Amino acid sequence: ELIFSLLEEESAKKAKKDRIHIFKKREEKKDILKKKLKVDRIGINGKNLSYDSYKKLKRITKAEIIDVSNALSKARLVKEKDEIEKIKKACNIVSEVCEEIKSYIKEGIKEYELSAEMTYLMLKKGATEPSFTNICSFGENAAEPHYTAGNRVLKKGDYVLLDFGARYKRYVSDITRTFIFGKAEAKQKEIYETVLKAQEIGFENVRVGKKGGNAHKVVENFINSTKYKGRFTHSLGHSIGLSVHDGYSLHPSIDLILEENMIFTVEPGIYIPRYGGVRIEDDVLIKKDKIEILTKAPKNFIEL
Repeated sequence: ELIFSLLEEESAKKAKKDRIHIFKKREEKKDILKKKLKVDRIGINGKNLSYDSYKKLKRITKAEIIDVSNALSKARLVKEKDEIEKIKKACNIVSEVCEEIKSYIKEGIKEYELSAEMTYLMLKKGATEPSFTNICSFGENAAEPHYTAGNRVLKKGDYVLLDFGARYKRYVSDITRTFIFGKAEAKQKEIYETVLKAQEIGFENVRVGKKGGNAHKVVENFINSTKYKGRFTHSLGHSIGLSVHDGYSLHPSIDLILEENMIFTVEPGIYIPRYGGVRIEDDVLIKKDKIEILTKAPKNFIEL
């Protein structure tokens, strides 16, 4: 059963459910909930429920409230055919943007200006919205994995790290590409090639029946065997779906056996404070005996 306000009545009709309840006033909503929640236990998605909403629920019902968010997250891990097709479309959008955005990367452009062009191109190609706040970082700012976009002006020799995603019919994608604007230093190319190799190692270990955390360990061990030991500072990847972080990560702290039709990002990175960083990220569909890389933008070392 679904409960909607009158404001959402037309949207509710598209839900294709037999029992839909429409309320006009808050008191009507309370009355509907009181009738429907005369049960012993209620499961809630605690990870996405505000404390205020929880308190309102407690006032309406005497039922025991149980957080079932972990079960919901696990159920969302394995994607159905229709979900996969929508995610593939979202991946196609960002893959195309990765290619087109290169023509906008000019000396003197600011991070926020390039970020705006990324968003415009995604929407122009059919995205509902970005799936998260774009990361667009130049030069030394690329050393911050969760940087967004500031007023840093692009100059020759800078890293250009672009991490963004598109939402298409509620499902998301997530991609990262790193370029060099102008002639690269030998160190910049070495870091890039190290990250690219690390991603290939990650791909080899994202397979049905393997532990998700093991893929991270193998990649981390590889990076730590180079001169960039300790500079891979986040998990190897995360599940995507209705959310860009859809509940699970590829990290040793997460106990997860990989299954067919799960979709994860694979995104190793190396970050050098006050210098810059490289991250390469793709979305991967786990199949029976292989993987399918859904984000198709080229990953060869590119000097713009």
